[in-house]
Amino acid sequence: MSSNSTNSTSGTRNAMTKDDASRIQSTQAKGGNNVGSNSFASRAQSAGDRNANASGGGNKK
Repeated sequence: MSSNSTNSTSGTRNAMTKDDASRIQSTQAKGGNNVGSNSFASRAQSAGDRNANASGGGNKK
């Protein structure tokens, strides 16, 4: 086995964007899945908001 092998979780990661979260929520809702407070769609939206705020991409007025 190679000493520089990586597992699937240690590679490059892409941050969740608000567009990603919106797409996830839309797909989940259209499929009749739960989009409530403990759903995957809700967690995706939270991550998208957090990442937008961290990168300065929030809705500043």
